[in-house]
Amino acid sequence: MSRSPAPRRRATLASLAAELKVSRTTISNAYNRPDQLSADLRDRVLATAKQLGYPGPDPVARSLRTRKAGAVGLMITEPLNYSFSDPAALDFVAGLAESCEEAGQGLLLVAIGPNRSLDDGSAAVLAAGVDGFVVYSASDDDPYLSVVAQRHLPIVVVDQPKDVPGASRVCIDDREAMRLLAEHVVGLGHRQIGLLTMRLDRDWPHGAKPALADPERVKTPHFHVQRERILGVRDAMTAAGLDSDSLTVVESYEHLPTSGGAAAEVALDANPRITALMCTADVLALSAMDYLRARGIYVPGEMTVTGFDGVPEALRRGLTTVVQPSMEKGRRAGRLLHNPPRSGLPVIDVLDTEVVRGRTSGPPA
Repeated sequence: MSRSPAPRRRATLASLAAELKVSRTTISNAYNRPDQLSADLRDRVLATAKQLGYPGPDPVARSLRTRKAGAVGLMITEPLNYSFSDPAALDFVAGLAESCEEAGQGLLLVAIGPNRSLDDGSAAVLAAGVDGFVVYSASDDDPYLSVVAQRHLPIVVVDQPKDVPGASRVCIDDREAMRLLAEHVVGLGHRQIGLLTMRLDRDWPHGAKPALADPERVKTPHFHVQRERILGVRDAMTAAGLDSDSLTVVESYEHLPTSGGAAAEVALDANPRITALMCTADVLALSAMDYLRARGIYVPGEMTVTGFDGVPEALRRGLTTVVQPSMEKGRRAGRLLHNPPRSGLPVIDVLDTEVVRGRTSGPPA
């Protein structure tokens, strides 16, 4: 009976160096510092490595030597697919990826969404092989903030929360941007306004439908960006002599394609006299417009609708909205992480926004 051949031993850096009769440093340089070798020698090293099945230097061993992982960790507390389904988040991730590519670094999405237990999510944060973290739009009571801090790595926060110790932040002036948009709506003559907002708290009942937000919840949300946008509308109403307490605020707990329509229904049931629906995100506004159209409510003839973000679909449909530089937020966050300020002190980078008066706003009927 013939005997099966002995399995071939896996080639190593040492065995490759012995085969080529060169030093281990030469082999390492062929992969990590190619400028140190002639083109012919590097080609010979790579060709022999391929022939022998040598996969290249062990990235774990290399990171232990250099104390660099070569990647940025992106902490998003929404479900992981949110990064690829929400247009504003998608633009942000694209900008961050661009800055990582410029710096020769990778990008690691750290999965800590609501479908993971706190223990599993914490383990993912602690085990992530990264050189720093970008925290994207987390609540101020998010339990993973303290876990990230345990890593003692550079942190850049995008949008929220405020005042993370030692962390720089990239953001916009949400309150002022929304005030300018509301000023336009009030200037058109609207007095009964509904405001559809993303959720104000980190925890929410699974599958919960949009609901009216009581005044106390509006005052003390854990997502301060939503609070600032609500306050911006109130500021414009107060400046125009309107009662800001008459603002009908509806909170959407989930970011589904139908969420804005469901929230619009709640707002109009609560106050049938509403003539303008302002939304803290374009995705809510687009969904609300679909809901209104399905019920024969003409925009803007019978209802003004506004959004926030300036995502491509919103601009194509002529939505009156605030355009914010989501992709530039990603770029700036990455650059702050890769090239922190020389002072060593955290910085706050506030980017500009623009109110775009589209086809969805007009005087009340």
